[in-house]
Amino acid sequence: MSTSQLPLHSEFLAALGQDFDAAQLMRDPAECWTYGYDNSRLHQAPIAVVLPENTAQVQTLLRLCQAHRVSLVVRGSGTGTAGAAVPAKGGVVMSTERLNRILRVDPDNRLMVVEPGVSNQAVQDAAAEHGFFWPPDPTSSAVCTIGGNIACNAAGPRAVKYGTPRDNLLGLEIVTPSGERIRTGTTTSKGVVGYDLTRLIAGSEGTLAVITQATLKLSPLAEARRSLRATYTDMHRAAEAVSRIMAQPVTPCALEFMDGAALAMIRDYAQIALPQGAAAMLMIEVDGPASCIDQAAAAVQSAAQGEGCVECVLARDQAEVAELWRVRKALSPALRKVAPKKINEDVVVPVSQIPGLIAGIEALARRFQITIVNFGHAGNGNIHVNLLVDPDDPAQMANAEACLSELFDLVLKLEGSLSGEHGIGLVKKAYVPREISPAAMALMHGIKQVFDPLGILNPGKGF
Repeated sequence: MSTSQLPLHSEFLAALGQDFDAAQLMRDPAECWTYGYDNSRLHQAPIAVVLPENTAQVQTLLRLCQAHRVSLVVRGSGTGTAGAAVPAKGGVVMSTERLNRILRVDPDNRLMVVEPGVSNQAVQDAAAEHGFFWPPDPTSSAVCTIGGNIACNAAGPRAVKYGTPRDNLLGLEIVTPSGERIRTGTTTSKGVVGYDLTRLIAGSEGTLAVITQATLKLSPLAEARRSLRATYTDMHRAAEAVSRIMAQPVTPCALEFMDGAALAMIRDYAQIALPQGAAAMLMIEVDGPASCIDQAAAAVQSAAQGEGCVECVLARDQAEVAELWRVRKALSPALRKVAPKKINEDVVVPVSQIPGLIAGIEALARRFQITIVNFGHAGNGNIHVNLLVDPDDPAQMANAEACLSELFDLVLKLEGSLSGEHGIGLVKKAYVPREISPAAMALMHGIKQVFDPLGILNPGKGF
């Protein structure tokens, strides 16, 4: 925070001090500094950080921000990679860390009501006590918050079978920029009264309203689970296997892949033994009733095998399951060691287009002389494209920007989307007009205007 900002907001800061006590309000630049970033590594210090403890305090904060024309950004645990939680225009950061209560667990109706600061893991633990789970499971599930999951529609591996937060959300309590408290959705699986504001808010990255409660739709834990690992001679054969797996009746609950560059990195980093000739890998999980789980696993294993399959292993016990997944778990630390400042994009294409996407990425890597590591959620075409570049090297970054531009064009040509779960935030907003038509963009600007006419909520994000 620069000292020049203080006189401009002195009246606002004084008003904050009247409504929030010292334990709920940070104004010291050193304290505010850490709330100015997320996992995108972008940063902008806010002028203040507020930690409300209930919906009434959120209403008070929004009314103050609107009255004084001060922007507000809501922040969970900062695990997002697109800069959505960075206060790009300064202003106030509202942290949800104290809005962290599980308000209701209702197994009879398969739902749970939580505040936005509750961690994904806490929800899973509470649901599991009653034999349920909440399907969205991002990689950062141990620390990421439910509010952040909903704001970015962040899903994870299980989305291939169980869907994203939008598909597992019954309703919300939100506060508008004018301080109005509104309930959206229902506590039932059916309901067609009015527009679907719940699904509109999900994925809006905090640009329309502030979430203060969420009613989550729970799913029963499966009786049994089986894990498989299949390796292939090249990524194209693995992509063909993904299409075969998704075309047969048994839907896996996870279908992850890693390309040859990822496997080579793991071999160097973790000394994990992999079959000779393996240059691509699928990690597959199948769940369901215990009475038919072996038959389901056999069907998926049969689909995974085919031309180019080097090995397809079915784990027989928990020790073997852990060993199979050790390869996937070794990738993130290996990437951090080799390229701590890598660029990570999460594009998504129809499953049938994965081979074309992989071929195009390989061509881009050769042409721009950039090492690219691909992995991700193959079951729904959500590919994490990692460019191993040094952001401190201007020449590398110029190449990377040109490469990304062509990557996004390729994704759209293949009828895909620029982001599967990371969101747009700051890092992709320049590319949004390539995917959204001017007419659709005008409608979205109109929606933003209705919700937030003064533009105080998360300005500069999305589009």
